[in-house]
Formats: sequence, C-alpha cells, structure tokens
Amino acid sequence: MIWPDEAETRNLLHRVEHQEDGATDDLWARHREGLRKAISQRLDPALARRVDASDVVQDVLIRANQRLPEYLKNQALPFHLWLRQIARDHVIDQHRKHRVAARRSLDREVSLRNPSYDDRSSLDLAANLRDPAPTPAAEALRVELGRRFEAAIARLDDDDREVIVLRHFEQLSNSDAAKVLGLSEPAAGMRHLRALRKLRVILGESPSLTGKEAS
Repeated sequence: MIWPDEAETRNLLHRVEHQEDGATDDLWARHREGLRKAISQRLDPALARRVDASDVVQDVLIRANQRLPEYLKNQALPFHLWLRQIARDHVIDQHRKHRVAARRSLDREVSLRNPSYDDRSSLDLAANLRDPAPTPAAEALRVELGRRFEAAIARLDDDDREVIVLRHFEQLSNSDAAKVLGLSEPAAGMRHLRALRKLRVILGESPSLTGKEAS
C-alpha cells in the first residue's frame, strides 16, 4: 500500500483541525512518498526526463496546503483520494504545458525504459524471483519480464491503463478505485477484470482468470 493507514491519517487530520504544533508538517510528510509514486506512474516518459517528479510533488503539496482548510470543512473523499486528485490535475497541466508547447523536441527523445514503472509493485511479473541474493540469470529474467510488462501496459487504452495503475500500483481497493473513476463498484470491478484480460492477451497469456485473481 503506497498510502498511509487511514486511521493514522484521520488522527493527523484531527490534530490539524485542532491546530496542534507540527501536525500539518506531519500530514504532508506521511503522504509525500505515496504522492511521489502516484505522480511518477503518470508522468509521460519524455516529460519525466524534463521535469523532476520531486518538483511536481512539491508543487502539489503547495496546492494541497492552500486547499486544506476547504477539505477539512467537507471531507467527501478519503484524504489520499483527494490528494491524488489534486496530483492528477497538476500532472495533466504539466503535460499540457510541456508536451503541447514542445511536442517535437519531447517526442524525438527516445527512452530505453519507461521510468513510470521503476518502482517495484504487486504487478511485478518477476515477483517469484524475489530472492535475497538472486543469481545474475534470475535478475536478467526479472528485468526482461519487467520490460515486457511495461510495453504491455503502454499498449492498453487510457481507461484500462488507469484502472491497472489504481488497483495494482497504487493498491487502491475496488471501492476507492470506483470513487476515483466515477463508477459504481460493480462497474469498476468489471473494468478491472477486462483490463487484466487484455493485459494477459498482450503478454501472450491466457485471458481467463481464476476466482482468486478476480477478487
């Protein structure tokens, strides 16, 4: 799970509401790493070589801090979903600003690896190779599987890619993913299943899912 425990977050928000010393700083510090991962997964590869994810995180935290009093009055969304929504809007703004304004120069840059997926996640296709001291052959296989996975993710359409990122990289529950996507929980679950089937087809695997995997 890339986001802090919800009970811990509620406690931090309670401290912020009561204006305890250092509470706001603690709130942002606990969510900074999750925010960085969420942003890194969404930065276009070409843009990621021009814009440091840490700078984007800082900009998002500044925006969130300005809007925090508003959130405290109306906590309609869980805090981490509210925060990632601000991050998503900011990333879209960054893409529009940098990619549209300099499309040719950005698109000419070729990356051998998509940095959006540098963080190991529950969808690491080499999960079974997590040896404390992997052999060179095992590590080479893990890297190759990771590259295959990145290429497969890139071939998914936007809706399918987003639900895979939400469920497996950000490790959101189906309920939280549904809120982010603006769908009912059954609809979000079906989108997730369809995206997994497409991903498996791309990877050359069977599109069938077991009950355990579909949960």
